[in-house]
Amino acid sequence: MKIGTPLSASATKVMLLGSGELGKEVIIALQRLGVEVIAVDRYANAPGHQVAHRAHVINMADPQALRALIEQEQPTLIVPEIEAIATDVLAQIEASGVAEVIPTARAAQLTMNREGIRRLAAEELGLPTSKFAFAETLDELSRAIDSGVGYPCIVKPVMSSSGKGQSTINTPEDVQTAWDYAMSGGRVKGTRVIVEEKIDFDFEITLLTVRAIGANGEVETHFCQPIGHVQVQGDYVESWQPQPMSPAALQKAQHIAETITGNLGGRGIFGVELFIKGDQVWFSEVSPRPHDTGMVTMISQQQNEFELHARAILGLPVDVTMSRVAGASAVIYGGMNAVGIAFDDVDKALQVPHTDLRLFGKPEAFERRRMGVALAYEENIQSARERAKLAASLVRPVKI
Repeated sequence: MKIGTPLSASATKVMLLGSGELGKEVIIALQRLGVEVIAVDRYANAPGHQVAHRAHVINMADPQALRALIEQEQPTLIVPEIEAIATDVLAQIEASGVAEVIPTARAAQLTMNREGIRRLAAEELGLPTSKFAFAETLDELSRAIDSGVGYPCIVKPVMSSSGKGQSTINTPEDVQTAWDYAMSGGRVKGTRVIVEEKIDFDFEITLLTVRAIGANGEVETHFCQPIGHVQVQGDYVESWQPQPMSPAALQKAQHIAETITGNLGGRGIFGVELFIKGDQVWFSEVSPRPHDTGMVTMISQQQNEFELHARAILGLPVDVTMSRVAGASAVIYGGMNAVGIAFDDVDKALQVPHTDLRLFGKPEAFERRRMGVALAYEENIQSARERAKLAASLVRPVKI
């Protein structure tokens, strides 16, 4: 892979579609390798905008706006970092050879919609999943639960992120509330929902799976150590690495991850979410990009998930080894609805041994908006988690 000089005729240009905290770290990793980066998001001064060579604000779900920007910038690579994108345009761009879409336009199309990826996994690839059904109306949802999915179950919009619109249904009396919440949380109004059997799992993991070019010039699959995490209403609040699990379960998890990512194709990192109970493993979801739970790798791995993504998409070698015995991350929330907040007691947080912080620089805070993350390492998982949570709790968002 030949890399040019940024802001020159030889530049290797990468356009990120979505420039939140995950995109920001990808941009930093790309720039360290001499890449010219264009950051795109739906609002101004997004975290990635603050570190990119150029920034644009558009509605990425608008096909005409997206195509016009791609034609204006003429990137070498297009890297989707969110789901809410006009993926038909990406498919057209890829087919015409204007730019390469990472990992592929098909992967972006399938994973932006839970229906596409679940049907691929369960019906085409035969991977183990929970019982599931799709519904377009409240009545369809009730029938789907009664006729097979059963109670308790989980309802999500087929198009949403970060747990938006997700809830658990325990009784028939909960169905209406869950339906209304799903309708309010989807990226598209009037969206379909997926209803899933609630599996009695021991824990859930993210298995970061990297497809990168090997020494023989062929794509190889690499696995990071499994990441355990805690979610509240579908949104990650802490994660740790490695998550202990049986050799048999790990082997099954890697097989599932390699099967689904191999079908999606291309290069880059994938966040494969799985449920584990003993030696049993079920596929849940996959994101063809760095995963929020994978922010722990910024303190636990030799190359974090963002560096792995940058290297893989550029055709460079990757190293998935851990640099610590155990690492953990804990979310720092906004705690309020305000613009341009500040963070107090950062010094106190960093006095916790073996810790670090990432403050994302989001221009507007919300009560439950993720504004930063605390990182910690230790000689065991429990101690690392305790240090990360302590450091996160010491950071105080304040109004100016």
